[in-house]
Formats: sequence, C-alpha cells, structure tokens
Amino acid sequence: MAVTALIIPFGHHGFASKVMSEFTHFNTAGDAHMVDVGDKAVTHRVAVAAGLIRMLPETHAMVSAGTHKKGDVLGIARIAGIMAAKRTSDLIPLCHPIGLTRVTVDFDIEVETTREQRAVECRVTAETRSQTGVEMEALIGLQTALATIYDMCKAVDRGMVIDAVRVLEKRGGKSGNWTAP
Repeated sequence: MAVTALIIPFGHHGFASKVMSEFTHFNTAGDAHMVDVGDKAVTHRVAVAAGLIRMLPETHAMVSAGTHKKGDVLGIARIAGIMAAKRTSDLIPLCHPIGLTRVTVDFDIEVETTREQRAVECRVTAETRSQTGVEMEALIGLQTALATIYDMCKAVDRGMVIDAVRVLEKRGGKSGNWTAP
C-alpha cells in the first residue's frame, strides 16, 4: 500500500494561507497555536464517542465471562478510559486542560458479528462546564479503553482489530448540538 503525503508550503499568499486560516489551531502564517477560549461562555458540554474491538469467539467468551487469567478486562479498561480522559491535554498538544464533571465508559458485549469474530463495543461520554468542548476527552478515553482490552488479551489473540472509532454527538457551546449522520 502506497502512502501519499500532501505537503503545502506555508506563506503569505495563495492556497496555504487560505487553508490554514480555516483551521482554528493555525494562524494565517501557518503557525500552530492554542486557540484562545478566554472570551467564550462557560456552558454545559457533552460529547459521546464510540468504537469497538473485534476478537476471536474464544477471547470474547473470556472477556464476557470475566474468566480471563488477567482478571476483569472490562473493569480495568473502564478505569483506564476514565483516567485517560482526565489526562487528554497531556497527550494532545493544543488541547486545553478542562475540568471534567463526569466520564462514563460503557461496554456492549452483544454486538452482532460474524461466526469467526465477536466484538465488544465501547461508548464513552464526557461532560464539563467549560469554555471548550469535550470531544477529545471522549475520544482519548474511548481509544485507551479499547487499547487496554487489546493489551490484556493480546497473549491469546494478537489479531484483534480496533474499529469504527468516531464521535457520535456533541452538545453545548456556541456551535450548538451535533449528531453523527
């Protein structure tokens, strides 16, 4: 598989300046910067992200029954997801540190799959009363929870696949509510 990179030279004229000015984390010169949210209103904001991890039926049975030799896989993944959501600004360079008021990490082990694979779906909801949104906190919590499942189960199933990671909805803030199509 070939990998293609798009290189856009920065400058004061032309395409690069226009494109870069449309992204909030770049100024018109193309320099990365942290967005100033100081004048934004503090509002209740919620984001929900979801994704899943596909695995062999035998692995799924151990995770579902809680009989994995490493212990309660989903319980540990839940704690890992919450902890990661709280540390998002340490991981994403231009992300604001925000006070989370709630993070939930829920699992659905009854996801419909093929005979050869089963899946565990994870859904993370992050909430705050802040000047900026919580989409990144929900996504980082989600991906960490799924990666924790992989880490705990890789000794018995290295072929697991993390899939369909996405933001499902966001509520609050100046831009209002959004739900994935």
